[in-house]
Amino acid sequence: MPIFAVKTTARQEQTVADMIATREEPEIHAVLAPDSLTSYVMVEADNNAVINRVLEEIPHARGLVGDGQATSSMAEVEHFLSPTPDVEGIAEGDIVELVAGPFKGEKARVQRIDETKDQVTVELYEATVPIPVTVRGDQIRVLDSEER
Repeated sequence: MPIFAVKTTARQEQTVADMIATREEPEIHAVLAPDSLTSYVMVEADNNAVINRVLEEIPHARGLVGDGQATSSMAEVEHFLSPTPDVEGIAEGDIVELVAGPFKGEKARVQRIDETKDQVTVELYEATVPIPVTVRGDQIRVLDSEER
């Protein structure tokens, strides 16, 4: 089954994907709007004619890439389907800022990373007594390299 790339207006990918998905077209099988792919929506369909017909009525949809002649395979879009762990890109010893929870706004040093649970154990910077705190990976932000 071919997968077509639809060009969209920037930051309107989810809107376009939702509008395509809500259309009751038996020839359209799946719609994907990954966050990491700006201005594009991936559509799995039987042929490009049905997508062109649907796109005529959808605002913010610019059209098919390559006039619908260029298609992608499942292998090429597969990496968009698997979630990346929140702790990816974080290393032990990094200086991070807690962005959620009771210690929001505090700076800390990463002590341990548990990739299986997607958790990070940090030690608060300005605490008088070093206390290890375990937080989810999405609750921290790595600070700039100048502050490392």
